Amino acid sequence: MGSYSMQHTSCGKSAVRFLENKVAVVTGAGSGIGRATANRLRMHGARVLGCGRRPSRARMGSGIDWISADVACSNDVRRLRRTAGLLPGRLCILVNNAGIQLEKKVTDSTDNDWRQVMGTNCQGVFNACREFIPVMEANGGGVIVNIGSISGRLADPGLALYNASKGFVHALTRSIAVDHGPVIRCNAVCPGWIMTAMAEAAFAQSDDADQIRRDALARHPVGRFGAPDDIAKTVAWLVSDDATFVTGQCLTVDGGLSASSPIRTDLV
Repeated sequence: MGSYSMQHTSCGKSAVRFLENKVAVVTGAGSGIGRATANRLRMHGARVLGCGRRPSRARMGSGIDWISADVACSNDVRRLRRTAGLLPGRLCILVNNAGIQLEKKVTDSTDNDWRQVMGTNCQGVFNACREFIPVMEANGGGVIVNIGSISGRLADPGLALYNASKGFVHALTRSIAVDHGPVIRCNAVCPGWIMTAMAEAAFAQSDDADQIRRDALARHPVGRFGAPDDIAKTVAWLVSDDATFVTGQCLTVDGGLSASSPIRTDLV
C-alpha cells in the first residue's frame, strides 16, 4: 500500500497526507464548500490551485495558490489549466465547485439570468472538464469531482434555473465516467442544506424564514444542517485511492434530508 506521511493539524490531530506530489484544481474556491475543499485537499498533501472571479483569495488557508478566473470563459479556463501545469507535482485532481444560485421561477427568469446561471453552472463545468481531461490522460490518470446538488433531482421551489443546471452536472458526470474510464474517474457530490450564503439566500425567499428553517431542520435525521467541511471530506475520499472503484456516481450528502418524509417528526 505504500507509506503515508502525517501532518499535525490545528486541532491536535494528524492528517494522512495521501495526496503528496499531486496537484488539485478547485474552482469557486474563495468561499463556502470550495474554500473548505481547497483547505482539506491541501491538508492531505496536495498542491492546490484555487480560482474564483474575485482578484484575491481572501480567507484562504496558507499554502494554496490562487488565480482569478471566470469558468464560464473558455480563455480563462485555458489560462487556469496552463497555470496548474506549472505547479510542481502531477496534475490529476479537478473539483468543479463554482456555481451560481438564482432565486427565480421560470416565468420570472430573463435571458440574462439564463446566461448567468447556465454559463457558470453548466458551461463552466464543461469548460474545465474539456481542458483538464486531456492533461490528466497524458499524466496517467486523474479524478474529477463535480459539485452537484439534491436540487438536481428534487426541485427546490423558486430555483428553476439552478435546479436544471445541477441536473446537467449530474448527467455530464455520468458521461465523462463512461467515455473516459478507466483512466479518468468522475463523480458528483450532491449536497443538501449546507450552511453557506446560498442556503441563507434560499431561506430568505420565504415569508417566514425562521419557520422554514425549523421545518427543514426537523427533516434532517442527523439533527443538524451540513457544514462546508462535510462536503470537503467527501471530496477528499472520492479523490483518494480508497474510492478507486467509484465512478459515474452522484453521491448524496444531505444528512438524510432526501430520505425522510416531508411530515414533520416533531408533530407526529
